[in-house]
Amino acid sequence: MTTTPDNETTLPEVEKIQAYFPDAVLEVNTFRGDIRITVQREKIAEICTLLRDDNDLQYNFFSECLGVDYLDRFETHRFEVVYNLYSLRYTSHGTTKGHNRRVFLKVRVPEDDPVVPTVTHVYNGATLPEREVFDFFGIRFQNHPDLRRLFMSDDWIGHPQRKDYPLGGERVQFPDGRFGPAVSETPVAHPGESYHGCTGDVQGEKQTGSHTPPPVPQLLPGNLR
Repeated sequence: MTTTPDNETTLPEVEKIQAYFPDAVLEVNTFRGDIRITVQREKIAEICTLLRDDNDLQYNFFSECLGVDYLDRFETHRFEVVYNLYSLRYTSHGTTKGHNRRVFLKVRVPEDDPVVPTVTHVYNGATLPEREVFDFFGIRFQNHPDLRRLFMSDDWIGHPQRKDYPLGGERVQFPDGRFGPAVSETPVAHPGESYHGCTGDVQGEKQTGSHTPPPVPQLLPGNLR
């Protein structure tokens, strides 16, 4: 475990996690009041449960989770999933709960095994954010109750927020009849376009069947003005 120099005091979140899961904390980073704890991905659901239910912590609100693609920056992993949890202070039946405190949990995800346990059974609010991360980064959440794309069509090819996702030209027609601009002078089909017969398998990202790209209209010289 490594910590930043300004992390001079022991954090209660780290103490609790280490007490229950001695080897789960991989790195601790604090910066301008933010707490970032990198933990073993296999333990993420159990750690979220601990942070939610412990009376001293009470991280009762799931703000979001998001994906990060570092591409070739690290040898051990390509992706990270970041969980933004908040201990919301409120009063229920005369009892004040929560501490108005925020923590970020991070898990490292290798490219050859992009699978993370779901936390939807801990925080129901994780259902759609996990689907978004799957849709855009291709990270699969094990035991998610409804893992499918959220924004892109079900037969979309690839994951658009990966850093190696190719860009394609898009032919745009304006109201006066002009076309452009495109990424290249000759328009090409977008690499994520849903070609007939080519679909993505949400469990293995396997492509099945043969497909032929649809015909792409060619730009005429008069339309390039």
